[in-house]
Amino acid sequence: MLIGIDVGGTHTDGVCISDGRMEALAKVPTDHGNLLATITEALRVILKECDASAVRTVNLSTTLSTNAIVTGAAEEAGMFVMPGPGVDARAYAVGRHYHILPGCVDHRGVVSVKARAEHIRHLAAECRDKGLRVYGVVGKFCTRNPEQEQTMADVLAPQADFVAMGHRVSEALNFGRRIGTAYYNAAVWRTCNAFADALEQSLAELNVRADINIVKADGGTMPLKMAREKPIQSIFSGPAASVMGVLGTVPADEDALLLDIGGTTTDMAVLVNGVPLLERDGISIGGHRTLVRALQVESIGIGGDSFVRSRDGHLLVGPERQGPCMAAGGPAPALMDAMNVLGHADFGDRERSASGIKEVAMAQGVSTRECAEQIVQQAMSILTKKIGAFLAAVNSRPVYTIQEMLEDRSVRPSRLLVIGGPAETMAPLLQEELGIPATVPAYSQVVNAIGACLTRPTQSLVLTVDTSRGTFTVPGLGIHKTVKRTYTLDEAVRDATTLLGEELERQGIPAEPGDIQVIQADAFNMVEGHHTIGRNIRVRCQMRPGTIATLAS
Repeated sequence: MLIGIDVGGTHTDGVCISDGRMEALAKVPTDHGNLLATITEALRVILKECDASAVRTVNLSTTLSTNAIVTGAAEEAGMFVMPGPGVDARAYAVGRHYHILPGCVDHRGVVSVKARAEHIRHLAAECRDKGLRVYGVVGKFCTRNPEQEQTMADVLAPQADFVAMGHRVSEALNFGRRIGTAYYNAAVWRTCNAFADALEQSLAELNVRADINIVKADGGTMPLKMAREKPIQSIFSGPAASVMGVLGTVPADEDALLLDIGGTTTDMAVLVNGVPLLERDGISIGGHRTLVRALQVESIGIGGDSFVRSRDGHLLVGPERQGPCMAAGGPAPALMDAMNVLGHADFGDRERSASGIKEVAMAQGVSTRECAEQIVQQAMSILTKKIGAFLAAVNSRPVYTIQEMLEDRSVRPSRLLVIGGPAETMAPLLQEELGIPATVPAYSQVVNAIGACLTRPTQSLVLTVDTSRGTFTVPGLGIHKTVKRTYTLDEAVRDATTLLGEELERQGIPAEPGDIQVIQADAFNMVEGHHTIGRNIRVRCQMRPGTIATLAS
């Protein structure tokens, strides 16, 4: 049996699936002040219908990292960066304790100016005196030789609870983005690890002895052990779970637009030939670019509980939410109340809905029904404009899916997939507004949890070789060794896929033949004095993204 839990802004959903069949589901209110209690309650509901001893995997998508950053609850981290010549590292400054150090690693991974431990110790002492306990260290080109980052980390170790090293948080070459990634990884480390401790304790108390995985922003999962070291990868895992849930309930092979309608927002995503799009270079967090690869999702400030009101004679819908709609006992009228008035929905206390919309109508000087029609039309108009802008942005640049880059590909959705609490109510209206056939998948109200449950683990690996120096580096695994000058691209592909397979096995992640795919394999001659002195080889491979099963309808 598999359990998936999705912690949403309004509700936390849970499902238990066995052999592609739904065995149990849960929907409980999210208590943002105590997410662990929320998750425990969802598990209790599920385990009333399922045998705890039969559960082998628990997958979780959580807003914990996102909330910590958005609310300012993330821990202050000290940043130590080593840019080398030609880079103004001040442009990438993040946090209040940002230190630029002398030292240099060139593009081939050669240390030309060594880091000075005494210089680091002086700045480290300042951070210690200010009470800092977590740090990030990043050196330019240290993915090709991490010696300088390791030196910085070693000096900080006696006073640090955790040090995020740039070459460990991401293997990609982008100095500025790695600074942002390392900083936020350190800033949410303590919060996420405390949560992981409590989660393990809660599952043990419920007699669940299962592997625990966390959903990543790229639509895969990672073992809890890896999530402890790289918690930043779990940011925006909720939207990723939505997309993967659709793949697990309504397999598609065409271009499709996915709308996940919640209480506060609607998340948009696109499938190209049934495969999600990817923010290949990384997302921005707190105004800083990172190397966290994520599914391409955009939010709109319209949901079922979007607050409706009259202000200075103007009718406003969203983006604020005052709580549940009035039909559900909330304090103020919302979009779903207008749906009730028009008969599009039959939800909760319809008399309260009518009363709330009537007050807005009186302020607007129109009838209750006319006001409800204007509210719904305004919501549809906002969604339509945002969707159009989103698709235009997608088509304005190269299209990357989670599996490959598609050359000269324009995205034209021929199908609309609508999930979330208000999906059944809003799908017909969206179909009419957009002119695209709309489908509401089975279990649409818990699709996020289904996605968390069924998404498969993903992990990537980058291998680089400089044959002129005989260096072989896999920064994500901490491998640095020598090779012969005759080392070839074919050997690099073989070694990269073998190493990733071994790492997946070490983590207990099952991989079938063909699950590991090579997504980049390049070799370039290096010339010096009109002579070829060697080759620069780079191979990137990954566990093929996707779902482990399709839910039976």
